[in-house]
Amino acid sequence: MADTPTTPTVLLPEAEVARIVADLARQIAPVIDDETVAAVLLTGGLWFAADLTRALARIGRNVRFDALWLASYGDEKESRGKIDIYANFQRPIAGKKVLILDDVFDTGLSLAEAVRIATEAGAADVITCVFARKPWPLPRAPEPDFVGWDAPNRFLVGYGLDHAGTLRGLPDICALD
Repeated sequence: MADTPTTPTVLLPEAEVARIVADLARQIAPVIDDETVAAVLLTGGLWFAADLTRALARIGRNVRFDALWLASYGDEKESRGKIDIYANFQRPIAGKKVLILDDVFDTGLSLAEAVRIATEAGAADVITCVFARKPWPLPRAPEPDFVGWDAPNRFLVGYGLDHAGTLRGLPDICALD
């Protein structure tokens, strides 16, 4: 990590992150119900999914919770171009609405794979939501249904986003470039 700064640059402070999550909850609540399975994409999406499901509960929507553990980056700064599946859904989702939650949409590979897995498992409807969407020069997977923040094309850390497993716990979203 010698070529990366030691102090990340704050792009989105914690209070703004919380405001965006609350706004997403208000947008999503009318299109889901309490039988909806909110499925986080591990590991990075965990922070966002925890906050979003609590924000949904505050406005009366209590979803079921599950996870998919997918990886395309490993400890690298760029996607390897393929998805590794470490863990599949833990509960049956056949016939249910599934809300897939992830931290960032860049290549779109993870989100597309999660939609494929949910669809093949018999989900009645699959809705996607990401906290951040980065610009991407090439065609990628279908756009998420809900996006909290259009991020700049920078290397992001904090709020679940990491650099080789570090800096995920920062409460702000920061640039590390």
